[in-house]
Amino acid sequence: MSTSASNKIALFIDGANLYATAKTLGFDIDYKRLLKEFQGRGTLVRAFYYTAIIEDQEYSSIRPLIDWLDYNGYTVVTKATKEFIDASGRRKVKGNMDIELAVDAMELAEHIDQMVLFSGDGDFRSLVEAVQRRGVRVTVISTISSQPPMIADELRRQADIFTDLVELQSKIGRDPADRPPPREPRHHAPQFLQRSAAMAPRGGDDDFED
Repeated sequence: MSTSASNKIALFIDGANLYATAKTLGFDIDYKRLLKEFQGRGTLVRAFYYTAIIEDQEYSSIRPLIDWLDYNGYTVVTKATKEFIDASGRRKVKGNMDIELAVDAMELAEHIDQMVLFSGDGDFRSLVEAVQRRGVRVTVISTISSQPPMIADELRRQADIFTDLVELQSKIGRDPADRPPPREPRHHAPQFLQRSAAMAPRGGDDDFED
């Protein structure tokens, strides 16, 4: 067995963080190319994508992407955002997926050799350390090319490997000319899923879990 085939990899994508990082660097992520890139580096066990969704919106702009990812090899983990009023009376939206990501990473740690974390959030430093103690190599992907850098220094130092998203642009960036029509993801859904999705516009993600 070749060493790359026996290298079991899992991707953990902090959706909002990766989106913000790519936007800062001025390009869009091509998620089909991203999957292909990491499939070429070993055995891709799982590719998780985490994002919070504003629950009462009839239509969320992120919905087509979520549907597409769900039918094209990603495990999508979503959570409804919570609205609250802060101390100064301002309306804030809270939608943090850190706990979900951390639980999945700890559960999968014994089954993988390499964890690839797409996030610059310093809160993940202790998770990275815990996963490393289980013998997993951790690659963190974010950027130091922006001003200020999008990655927390402590997270970058904790990682076994830090890869700047800039270095991956030619491999996982989307050609602006290739922008798909917004409704394209729907074609990938079997008829019965289209129907149930139509009946549950607020995101019946729980129905479609593995």
